[in-house]
Amino acid sequence: GAALSRQFFDTPFDLAHGPLIRGLLLRLDADEHMLLIDQHHIISDGWSLGVLVREVSALYTAFSQGLDDPLAPLAIQYADYAVWQRAWLQGDALQAQLDYWKGRLADAPELLALPSDHPRPAVQSFAGSSVGFALSASLTEQLRQWSHRHGGTLFMTLTTAWGVLMSRMSGQSDVVIGTPVANRQRIEIEHLIGYFLNTLALRVTLDDEVSVAQLYERTKSVVLDAYAHQEVPLEQVLEAVNPPRSVSHNALFQTMLSLNNNPAGGELRLPGLRLSSVEQKHESTYCDLYLALAESGGALGGALIYATDLFEADSMQRLLGYFQNILEGMVADPAQAVSRLALVGAA
Repeated sequence: GAALSRQFFDTPFDLAHGPLIRGLLLRLDADEHMLLIDQHHIISDGWSLGVLVREVSALYTAFSQGLDDPLAPLAIQYADYAVWQRAWLQGDALQAQLDYWKGRLADAPELLALPSDHPRPAVQSFAGSSVGFALSASLTEQLRQWSHRHGGTLFMTLTTAWGVLMSRMSGQSDVVIGTPVANRQRIEIEHLIGYFLNTLALRVTLDDEVSVAQLYERTKSVVLDAYAHQEVPLEQVLEAVNPPRSVSHNALFQTMLSLNNNPAGGELRLPGLRLSSVEQKHESTYCDLYLALAESGGALGGALIYATDLFEADSMQRLLGYFQNILEGMVADPAQAVSRLALVGAA
């Protein structure tokens, strides 16, 4: 099924004519099948996957027993949300959001000049791969408690550490980090499948003498302000800020960080079937570096997705080691200067 799977997922979508979601059921043996589902990002986001799993479970369970569709009719459709968003995001409301972003991102650095294993190609290919990342449950708990003591969230702590790492690796004191937000602030849209996601540009400035605790306060303020102005789509922010454009790298930011807290769809359990998920290998990336994290069983884990045009896997493993050392250093002594945080361990 590997060749068929690759062919299935490599087939481009036709946005004009659809379909924008498609499925393929492969029979591998008399009692073994593989279900492939491919959907364009324009109709789906991470939150939508949980909704999809719940609804497929409910429908399969009912239909396999000869029962009717158990799902309640949707109160609103995605088109209703689109009309509402367009009606709301105009005039003074839109201008206030755009003014915030124009002020926040004015004169932001065009490129985060990270040391790379290969020269940056003239045209970005978006080819990517990934390396896994995991923290122990004990360090995760320490980070959670540390965040709480400093009046913030685990995401803010991770963003602070990632900003420190990006600054140290690039030698730049001005760092812009992209982060996706669910952008589902109205209860009516919580159960809709669709693309509600937005991406925020978090600009963090570091100087030699700032302490870990002071930088955390600075980052916390940046994150809270960004959340308060999250409705305007990134595309409109780009138009308003109008940063220098290049086909060799993303505009505004080239590094991203996410902490997935989307409501899980739960384990997919269907009557009469034993199920397991098939891991999909990352073969593309949105940007140069994207650290995608989630919490499972009380421990943080995830993957560092990277541009293979620029980086090798060994370098990415080292980078993740530096990141963990920064997190441990932050927890150990929040009063120390950020510049004193050790990237490498004693060994």
